[in-house]
Amino acid sequence: MKPITLEWVSKAEDDWKVAQREFRARKSPSYDAACFHSQQCAEKYLKARLEEAGLAFAKSHNLVALLALVLQVEPLWATLHHRLNALTSFAVAYRYPGASATKTDARDALKDCREVRRFARRALGLPL
Repeated sequence: MKPITLEWVSKAEDDWKVAQREFRARKSPSYDAACFHSQQCAEKYLKARLEEAGLAFAKSHNLVALLALVLQVEPLWATLHHRLNALTSFAVAYRYPGASATKTDARDALKDCREVRRFARRALGLPL
C-alpha cells in the first residue's frame, strides 16, 4: 500500500475512534462531534481508496462527489450512495450554532460510517 494511502487510513481511524468515544461517553457525550467525525472518517477512507487507485480528487467534503470518482474502481460501492449522502451534511451541519445532533443522529452516523469503513478496509486489504 502507498505511504499516502496509509496516512489517510490512519487519519480515518483516528476519526473513527473519536466518533465512537464521543457517542459512548457516559458524561457529556458530544453527538455533534460523533456525527462530524463519522463524516470525516468516511471522507478519509474514500480519499484513501482514491489515492491507492491513483485517481485525483479535489478538496471536498461532498462524499457523494467523492463516491462518483471511487465508482471507477469500485462499482459495487454504489450501494453506499444513500449512506454517504446522509453523512455529507455532518461535515458542517452541527459545527455552528443553530442546530445540534441528537443521539439518534449520532447512532445513524456511526452506523453509516461503519459500513463505509467496512467497504474501504476490505478493498484496501485491511482487517475489519
